[in-house]
Amino acid sequence: MLHSAAKGQRSGQTTVKLVFDVEDIETFCAQCAKASLMFGPIHTADGYQFANAKDPCRNSIQVSSRAFRKDR
Repeated sequence: MLHSAAKGQRSGQTTVKLVFDVEDIETFCAQCAKASLMFGPIHTADGYQFANAKDPCRNSIQVSSRAFRKDR
């Protein structure tokens, strides 16, 4: 998915965020941490979880379990 970036983004900054579907956010973030890719806090919203990070090139990325929600 592509999502609009946060409203606080200034002109000249990236205005899109790559979002990757991941079923188990906590496990995925822990595995990434072992490979030195650190995600921020895990957030919960409307039956799914997500977390944000910057890739090594400083691009905004997100992992989200939204595609795996049980209430759909």
